[in-house]
Amino acid sequence: MSVNVSPSELKAGLLPSLRAHGAVRLLARAVEGGTEAHELAESGPLRLRFPRLADDMLEAILINTAGGIAGGDRLDVMIEAGEGSRVAVTSQAAEKVYRSTGPAARISLRLAAGAGARVDWLPQETILFDRARVVRTLEAEVAADAQLTICEAIVFGRTAMDERVRTGLWRDRWNIRRAGRLVFADALALDGGIDGMLTRPAVARGALGVATIVQVAPDAETRVDALRASFSGEGEAGASAFDGMLVARLIAPDGFILRRALLDALESIGCAPPHAYTL
Repeated sequence: MSVNVSPSELKAGLLPSLRAHGAVRLLARAVEGGTEAHELAESGPLRLRFPRLADDMLEAILINTAGGIAGGDRLDVMIEAGEGSRVAVTSQAAEKVYRSTGPAARISLRLAAGAGARVDWLPQETILFDRARVVRTLEAEVAADAQLTICEAIVFGRTAMDERVRTGLWRDRWNIRRAGRLVFADALALDGGIDGMLTRPAVARGALGVATIVQVAPDAETRVDALRASFSGEGEAGASAFDGMLVARLIAPDGFILRRALLDALESIGCAPPHAYTL
């Protein structure tokens, strides 16, 4: 897309606003010897690529060709694993959310795991810039005997670049249903002075990297001891297990330390990230 703007328009601050609207939908199905992408739809800047590095799972890498997320963008992602299939999704790189002049970026994520299926949603961290504004929803449907693992990390500014998130909006809502019944609901809203909120002991105790891991599986509770044993080094973490679910929260001083902790945690619960997700 090209936009012709006159010098007078630039001086007057009338540069047209460019908004990215992207969507991607993947339907995977089990085939002899593994899993294949049965249906794939892409639009706007979102793409899925399949490196074919795993023997028993379909690995997918989510790419945002826009180079980041800005205010007013809308991104919709749907990943569905059919009966008996296995899918692991990560992102090409950490997603950056740039400052907004007003409107919030809106992200919608839908995950579905059919009977006996497995979905691992393991994107690299989301990095917020000062004055970024994001509203995200995550909806998941899991069959009674399926497995779903979600790992989401947020980094509030890059410490190596001396960045600091002072104000902004991060609103996140998760709903996970198993066999049609709501089993996990979580909501987070940081609006306004984010830097001050993060210093509160009940929020992040000054940490700039936060993450949540949720695993829904018939045997999820058996992994809690191994998960807790993986917690070490800088930062803090805790995990709980109940009703076929495993939930962990992690905080760290920066994104690098957080990623290192997440790699250890995911490995401990038998959920090694795809090859693109490394230190």
